[in-house]
Amino acid sequence: MRWADVVYPAYSIIIFTTLSGAGFGLMALIGLGIGGSGPHPLAAPALAGGLVVAGLIASTSHLGHPERAWRALGQWRSSWLSREGVLTLAALLAFAVHMAIIVYGHGGGMVSGLVVAVLALSTVYATAMIYASLATVAQWKTPLTPLVYIAFALAGGLLAGAALSAAGIAPSLPVILAAMAMLAIAWALKMAWWRRAATARSASTPETATGLGGFGAVRLLERPHWQENYLTREMGYRVARKHAARLKVIAMLAGAALPFLALLFAFAYPFSPLTAGILTLGFIAHLFGVLVERWLFFAEAKHTMMLYYGAATA
Repeated sequence: MRWADVVYPAYSIIIFTTLSGAGFGLMALIGLGIGGSGPHPLAAPALAGGLVVAGLIASTSHLGHPERAWRALGQWRSSWLSREGVLTLAALLAFAVHMAIIVYGHGGGMVSGLVVAVLALSTVYATAMIYASLATVAQWKTPLTPLVYIAFALAGGLLAGAALSAAGIAPSLPVILAAMAMLAIAWALKMAWWRRAATARSASTPETATGLGGFGAVRLLERPHWQENYLTREMGYRVARKHAARLKVIAMLAGAALPFLALLFAFAYPFSPLTAGILTLGFIAHLFGVLVERWLFFAEAKHTMMLYYGAATA
């Protein structure tokens, strides 16, 4: 049996980056005074916090020893994973303080809101940099990676804000227009990312790694071992090109086309009793599209290490 038949991208991380991204995007917008309306003053903050917490809970299943996760926080000087953890805690604490100021301070909170926005988007940036900083995965190591993560976080946040505003008195037309623009920007960045990833290759080859290139092509006789490990399980996936192309279409239909149509309906019929439901479905479709996009992000990644397991390129 080939490893390609049994390995898979980590679904817990896919769910985490999708849900927490949208949650932090909405949190940043609330901090800036956007997307905070709804049927209840605390509806948007509750949704933002709920998405972030749900993502964090999903991510714990990826850890071998979740009870030891706190130890990673001390490596913030050198580790983007540690910085992500520190920023997550800081963003949630700042968000709680900001909402307390809003609720019990009867207004204000401009400075605290700006702090929340900066911390929330910084957390998304740190999450993306966990992957963008890896020179061993040529597809990920590009400034486009954090840009895509941040753009999708803001697009998801704006879609959630639009749905919440429609569930209140009426949808916010500025939020709807901003969501349309951010959706277009996010998917334009993603298409640029996909174009680059299609030709990105590691500079390493079996010949350069072994120093035997002067004798000709290096052929693998035996793999280092026959049992899978972490990297072969999560960085050695092979997705057929035809399946990848089909999944990209599904991702764009669900993550871009359907939400955009929902926003167009809301813009044309802001007071329709169907508007809130259609925008909610648009937000859910967007999350599904991002889940598929994020699955491809991991499934199509080629770690340089796989050269030592028979891969022709990485």
